[in-house]
Amino acid sequence: MKGRNALLASLATILAAAPALADECAQAQAIYADPAGTYELRFEPVGSESAVTSNHFKVKIGKTRLSLDGVVMQSGEPLRANGIVMHDCPTGDVTGAELEACTVWEGVIYTVDKAGRIGLLLAEDAPAAEQILLPGFGPSLRTSSAWGEGKANADSSDVFEFKGCAA
Repeated sequence: MKGRNALLASLATILAAAPALADECAQAQAIYADPAGTYELRFEPVGSESAVTSNHFKVKIGKTRLSLDGVVMQSGEPLRANGIVMHDCPTGDVTGAELEACTVWEGVIYTVDKAGRIGLLLAEDAPAAEQILLPGFGPSLRTSSAWGEGKANADSSDVFEFKGCAA
């Protein structure tokens, strides 16, 4: 009986820790990882209805303390989810050259659903995507200020799969 109770308790713990399904999670709370598990992409609430950005996220790099900042703005004709990933950008009034120097990646953020259909990243209150695609992220990372000793030093995929939902 004691062994059975321990088994049931362990099973309950595992089930409670299991990641939520993407469609049960808001995009603002979705957590993704690259296939190797080295990079984690974690969305967070924008925090203001009047913000110019539609989504915010952080990219955590493996066993380092390095965290990159990401924002998404709906722009272009037609409107598309354009993302920027930055490393140590200055704040306040910055020049174009300063912004370019701290930009790790910039491009359209695509999503993939359960059926394999590709779409654009939706607003933060929409259900989370199954996968996030950042085309060219890996090569851009290698040529950025975020690459090197004590920083990113393992290649990243451009594909991030849903792995959980933040509380």
